Amino acid sequence: MAMTAEQKAGYKAPSQAESWVYFDGEYRQYKDVHLGLMTHALHYGTGCFEGIRAYWNENQQQLFCLLMESHFKRLKNSARIIKVDLPYTVDQMVEATLEIMRRNGYRQDVYIRPFAFKSSEEIGVRLHGLRDSFAIYTAPFGNYIDTDNGIRCMVSSWRRIDDNAAPARAKVTGIYINSALAKTEANENGFDEAIVLTQEGHVSEGSAENLFIVRDGVVITPPASDNILEGVTRNVISILAREDLGLTVVERSIDRSELYVTDELFLCGTGAQVSPVIEVDRRQVGDGKPGPITTQLQKLYFDIVKGRVEERLGWLHPVY
Repeated sequence: MAMTAEQKAGYKAPSQAESWVYFDGEYRQYKDVHLGLMTHALHYGTGCFEGIRAYWNENQQQLFCLLMESHFKRLKNSARIIKVDLPYTVDQMVEATLEIMRRNGYRQDVYIRPFAFKSSEEIGVRLHGLRDSFAIYTAPFGNYIDTDNGIRCMVSSWRRIDDNAAPARAKVTGIYINSALAKTEANENGFDEAIVLTQEGHVSEGSAENLFIVRDGVVITPPASDNILEGVTRNVISILAREDLGLTVVERSIDRSELYVTDELFLCGTGAQVSPVIEVDRRQVGDGKPGPITTQLQKLYFDIVKGRVEERLGWLHPVY
């Protein structure tokens, strides 16, 4: 569906209250969706979600949604783990997302939040015997953390949640208290972001990002068994490093001290995109500037998400 002349000429982002959302099979405005104070997911963290970005290309007058199928497949896996019935196919969720994006008429970068959760208004810790709901909402969104100059990180005193305690590979709402504790600790200690370790002391990820290091030209990232979220962007970066830059990519455990001697370090994720790390625990990474491999991957990533790389257009859904 092409953007109308009126949309091009007089663009104004809808207010959050007036924006269109998808809720339990219906298109509604944000202001008309209400959840009760007793909603189960609010109290017990019994929900799962995704974060999807859409990027505006001014030259093409087009908005591109990135890798929606991959995100919705992961959402269905997360829902299965926490026993949330998600009765929509991946294609149905993709189409619902495109429809609300078109109704909202965005001409800027946007964040998309699908959310499946226990919506019963009941007291009691459990997963079974509860009503399930599904929603998608959107909001204009810029950088989550700095992607240009490099960020400063600390290794958090909070350890990454273990998969035997809560499903680390699922994007479950309640688990994010682990991330919030680490992020706030880092910020209150003067750092931009946290890096969390597993119970065994291996590097896991950032507070809400996957992690890569580069040593002697080899790109290295922790394996799923080190309690990482199996990131969609992490998979993209691995593909780009191998196929486009011709680099070796290795999944293996990383020790804390290796962060101090690596040549390059960066975090990645839907929110973080590709964010160079220039300092860990007040130790300079490499030469203290975003490294060459990180910079190449970042440029390639941003070209792809903006629809400027023809070979990767299959990763994108145009909205208009």
